Amino acid sequence: DGMTTDQADSQVCAEIVREKLLLCLDKEIPHGTAVEVTKFSEREDTGVIDLDVTIYCEKASHKGIIIGKNGAMLKKISTEARQDIERFMGTKVYLETWVKVKENWRENERFILENNIADE
Repeated sequence: DGMTTDQADSQVCAEIVREKLLLCLDKEIPHGTAVEVTKFSEREDTGVIDLDVTIYCEKASHKGIIIGKNGAMLKKISTEARQDIERFMGTKVYLETWVKVKENWRENERFILENNIADE
């Protein structure tokens, strides 16, 4: 039954978002970015996957780089990630992406473990 989604699918989705983050930002890559899947659910009636992802960065200036002018960079990252995730999952995906500043998160081992963070 296609209702069960395991941690591995969620982790792959986080890695895909992270890959697009790195590819789209290229030279502007803010160090200390992490990706967390905060919601991963499959609709019983349609099989559509609702996916909420938070991108963490360490500085407000990095948040600005990731979001880009008028949200253009975040939209590009999200669109490219969604297309790859849909190919991987074999179904339509609704992806919502947020960017949050969490200073010094890399030194917070508990945060990393609790949130199953995929970092660089």
